[in-house]
Amino acid sequence: MHKTNLHLTNSSPVDVPFQKNYVPTWAEDHIHYIDGGREVQLYLDKSTGTGFQTRGSYLFGHFSMHMKLVAGDSAGTVTAFYLSSQNSEHDEIDFEFLGNRTGEPYILQTNVFSGGKGDREQRIYLWFDPTKDYHSYSVLWNLYMIAFFVDDTPIRVFKNSKDLGVRYPFNQPMKLYSSLWNADDWATRGGREKTDWSRAPFVASYRGFHVDGCEASAEARYCATQGARWWDQPEFQDLDGEQYRRLAWVRKTHTIYNYCDDRDRYPTMSPECHRDRDVDV
Repeated sequence: MHKTNLHLTNSSPVDVPFQKNYVPTWAEDHIHYIDGGREVQLYLDKSTGTGFQTRGSYLFGHFSMHMKLVAGDSAGTVTAFYLSSQNSEHDEIDFEFLGNRTGEPYILQTNVFSGGKGDREQRIYLWFDPTKDYHSYSVLWNLYMIAFFVDDTPIRVFKNSKDLGVRYPFNQPMKLYSSLWNADDWATRGGREKTDWSRAPFVASYRGFHVDGCEASAEARYCATQGARWWDQPEFQDLDGEQYRRLAWVRKTHTIYNYCDDRDRYPTMSPECHRDRDVDV
């Protein structure tokens, strides 16, 4: 319809050392720096996990991370990469990688919170082994949509459906976070598979710390550069045809849970599901 593929050619991610944009959130001694901070490893052992966050807050933008997940028996562990605002009615955009027993595929769970409301989980099996090599996980967030990408493949879209009565994250700046922690009370098979601490420490690796957003104070209610940045332009208001074909492939062959299909939890389908092409794609 209106654009080339979202390979973000006019915004090629610029890799910068970790320390330029990020600071440890807790357990700094469990973060290991390699090559002057161009690569970072998070360690989880029985005493603690760890995490990091951006120095600044952002209102819209493109955010990506190259990650290599915990290898081997990772059951009970969760590696997360997400944006989150700072108040009670918070907004949040989540990638959560749920560990599994050796040989079983990783599950990638995504979720979107708006105005404090979440419960929009979707889960997919990745089509590659995310522990072998680095892969890119990214979020494009503007006034029109939130799009989740694995490498160049869109795996989810959450559009601005304010006109349908669905709240959308548009006025609360968010920080970008990542963390590795023990969640064996729920993460693997509903908590039935526990973390095997004999395999600790568990290690998740990162590089390519890319942030291209409208930086704002936590009090800002709008982005002063609205309309001026590449991700605000008309060609990024929606995915294109090829991207929707890729999304349909993910839905058909790799999706294992979609809140839009869950009539037990939600007897009435949420109004955004059709617009987001989460059904009938």
